[in-house]
Amino acid sequence: MPAVLLQHSYGKSRIRLTKVTRRAERDDVRELTIEIALEGGFEPSYTSGDNRLVIPTDTMKNVAFALAKEHSLESIESFGIAIAAVFLDQHPHVSSAVVRIEEQPLERIQIEGREHPHAFAGRNAERRTATVSQSRGGLCIESGLDELFLLKSTGSAFCGFLTDRFTTLKDAPDRILATMLKAQWLSLSRDAEWNALHERIRRTLVETFATHESRSVQQTLYAMGEAVLDQFPNVARITLNMPNKHRILADLKPFGLENSNEIFVATDEPYGTITATLSREPAPA
Repeated sequence: MPAVLLQHSYGKSRIRLTKVTRRAERDDVRELTIEIALEGGFEPSYTSGDNRLVIPTDTMKNVAFALAKEHSLESIESFGIAIAAVFLDQHPHVSSAVVRIEEQPLERIQIEGREHPHAFAGRNAERRTATVSQSRGGLCIESGLDELFLLKSTGSAFCGFLTDRFTTLKDAPDRILATMLKAQWLSLSRDAEWNALHERIRRTLVETFATHESRSVQQTLYAMGEAVLDQFPNVARITLNMPNKHRILADLKPFGLENSNEIFVATDEPYGTITATLSREPAPA
């Protein structure tokens, strides 16, 4: 008995997209994850390998990036409607297009009560951490945070690095710097106001990230750790981990569009891993 195809759909998942809208005095940044699924007259591709009506999933990804350039993105709902319309308006054999969009919430970093024009923080995945080590020899308390998403749309560069025959990376005098910060610090206090201390150290890390003119992730990491040690005498050491979450300029030329440093491919893997521990200099004898 021949098999019967009861239902089918296909599409593209985890389309990561960053859009920077450049304005005179500030940038607006949107971080989106998009999923597209199509249904329609695609039965021959399943039953006989006839691909003449198959819209490649790579094309679906391209639609998302091209429309992001042209769409205001005032809401993810309206953007989803626009994406779905492309497939139904241009391809009569498509019966259904499902577009799912998730947005990484971003808030502007505030410096002395004023919103920074191009530095943002996302708090939805952030976790506060603490490690208490008690032994008969003493007590050790390490506080921290994990998965704090930070992004700067400008004010970051990476140039003058070592090159050899394997090097393909070009100098980047102005680039997006995005990371998922993990920090852990050792306090010398045993009865600190832990909630207030955590918030103050977090604020110091975030504000330093925003205002530091970065020549590398390493340099910004060091500046952030140094600021904590400078401002909090009871912090003995701090360890920072800042993976470099790359944002790669998308090629829109195949669609007849110029990419004026606006549309980027947001990548998770592979990524650069940058980590360091900073401590105070030993007191002079």
